[in-house]
Amino acid sequence: MNRKINFRYIFNIFLVIILSITFAVLFLSIYFTSQWTQSVLHPARISPIGNTLKENNIEYQDMTLITEDGLKLSAWYTPPKNGAVILIAHGYNDNRPESIYVMFAENGYGVLAWDFRAHGNSEGDFSTLGYYEQLDVEAALDFALAQEGVEHIGAWGGSMGASTVLLTASKRIEIKAVVADSAFPSLEDVLRLNMPVKFLHPLVLFFGEYQTGIQIEGVNIENVIGQISPRAVFIIDGWQGGAIAMNSPYRLYDSANEPKELWVEDGVPHLGTYAHNPKRYENRVIQFFDEYLLNK
Repeated sequence: MNRKINFRYIFNIFLVIILSITFAVLFLSIYFTSQWTQSVLHPARISPIGNTLKENNIEYQDMTLITEDGLKLSAWYTPPKNGAVILIAHGYNDNRPESIYVMFAENGYGVLAWDFRAHGNSEGDFSTLGYYEQLDVEAALDFALAQEGVEHIGAWGGSMGASTVLLTASKRIEIKAVVADSAFPSLEDVLRLNMPVKFLHPLVLFFGEYQTGIQIEGVNIENVIGQISPRAVFIIDGWQGGAIAMNSPYRLYDSANEPKELWVEDGVPHLGTYAHNPKRYENRVIQFFDEYLLNK
C-alpha cells in the first residue's frame, strides 16, 4: 500500500512539473513573440536633416503629403528640369536617402521623397513594412501627378521602400519605371528570416496580423511584380546576408516580365550597392530612367 502511495505521489509531482514547464514555455513564447512583433511595428524615428542637399546646392521644398487614411507625411520636393519626377521610398527604420536624392536632382530629374508612416517626421503609430505604406506611395504619386511640368513618373525604392513601390506600381500604371534596390520577395519571408526561433514563426505571423489588422499575404511582391509589365523594372541587390537567404533578387527577376534588368553584386550587403560604387550606380540607374522615362 505504501509503495502505491509513493508511486502516485512521485507521479503527481512529475506531472505538475511537466505541466508547469509546458505552461511556462507557452507563456514565455507568447509574451516574447508579442513583444518582438511590437518592436518590429515601432521602428526608431530618424529625422531627416537635409545637409547633403544643401551642400550640393539642391533646391527643395519642405511639404506635407496627406494619405488616403488621413496621415500627414513629411516630404521634400524638387521640380523637374526634364519633365520626369522620381519618387524616392526609403527603407525600414530609416528616412529619406539624401545621396540618392542628390543623384537624381543633379541629373535634371524632379524628386519627391518622404518619411513613411511611423518613420522620421511623419505621422503614424506603427509600420506594416509595405501594406499600409502603399497608401504613402500613392499620396506621393498623386501629388507628383498634380504638379505643373510633370509628364513622367518613375520610382526608386530601397529595401521596404523597394518592395512597397513594386506593390504600388503593380496597381498604379502612372508609375512608368521602377528601380528596386534590395527589395524582399514577401513580408512573410522577412519575418521568418528575422525571427531565428523557427517554432515561433506561426506566432509571429499571427501577432503581426492581429496587432495591425493586415493580411501578411497582402505584402507578397513575388506574386504581383509580373503585373508591372510592360513598364520596366530594374532589380538591384547585394549578394550577401538576407539576399542570399531569401534568394531575393533572382526570385523577383524570374517573376517579373519584360522589360526587366538585374544587377547583383557579390560581397555587397543589404542596400550597399550605391556605397560600393557610387559612380557606376549613378550611371546605370540614370541610364535606366533615361531610357524608360525619357525614351533616350
